[in-house]
Amino acid sequence: MTPVHALVAEYLAHLRVERGLSRNTLEAYARDLARYETFLAARGHADLATVAPEDVTACLRAVRTGDDGGRPLAPSSAGRLVTAVRGLHRFALAEGRVAHDVAAGVAPPAAPRPLPDALDHAQVAALLAAVPEDGAPVSLRDRALLELLYGTGTRISEAVGLAVDDVDLDGRSLTVLGKGAKVRVLPLGGHASAALAAWLVRGRPALAARGRGTPRIFLNTLGRPLSRQSAWTVLQQTAERAGIAEHVSPHTLRHTFATHLLQGGADVRVVQELLGHASVTTTQIYTHVTIDSLRETWAMSHPRAR
Repeated sequence: MTPVHALVAEYLAHLRVERGLSRNTLEAYARDLARYETFLAARGHADLATVAPEDVTACLRAVRTGDDGGRPLAPSSAGRLVTAVRGLHRFALAEGRVAHDVAAGVAPPAAPRPLPDALDHAQVAALLAAVPEDGAPVSLRDRALLELLYGTGTRISEAVGLAVDDVDLDGRSLTVLGKGAKVRVLPLGGHASAALAAWLVRGRPALAARGRGTPRIFLNTLGRPLSRQSAWTVLQQTAERAGIAEHVSPHTLRHTFATHLLQGGADVRVVQELLGHASVTTTQIYTHVTIDSLRETWAMSHPRAR
């Protein structure tokens, strides 16, 4: 008999070593499985071998409503918990710790698929124009960061995790380490390349001199790696100066990148590769954003539209 806690630890180690999941994903799985473990303990299950399908289903209901004592989970978060739980049971079966996979038939809740928020071209121009052009190191950094996020569609964690050697200014490309330790090479546009060059040559050395040396591209005022939270603050403060009323997050720029590409005629599978999505289904949510522009063109052009 292997206690649930010990089996969870083995499973997380397997995900880290064998599957190469990112730290953020592993932390999320650890939280989900800790909640599952607590739920099972309350029902008298110390060993996964005694768990029945009804227990797994009951856990899903409890985390959706908060009846297990935790905060109620949205469908997307509950779906991630189900994924973690199903993976744990599948791992236990493969390792010979249980005779049956009792979680295999438990489906995650259907999550609503809201249209992603995206800025229009004028708002992007206003956002970038709101970065001071005073030549200060912080201003050069902020311009490079925002040009990079909008110009490449990288996740904020990917952007702040970049090293200096990941940027090829001569070849105008960027090497990104994405989810699941997957590497992708992205093209750098002229604006992003120019902003990064200005930051690396005229801005970064001044901040780097204050720190102890780090290969990361983006630094804070102490010369240390810029955190995701600080990068988020940079974007929010710049959006406020630009007078953009909508909530703007780093993911907003990722949505905007994808939306503008599709509006410009890019193939959805190309956008999938650029975003680093494992499935084109994930990318296809962005195609809904362009329906308004398609409808407008149709209404103006088709003789039977009115």
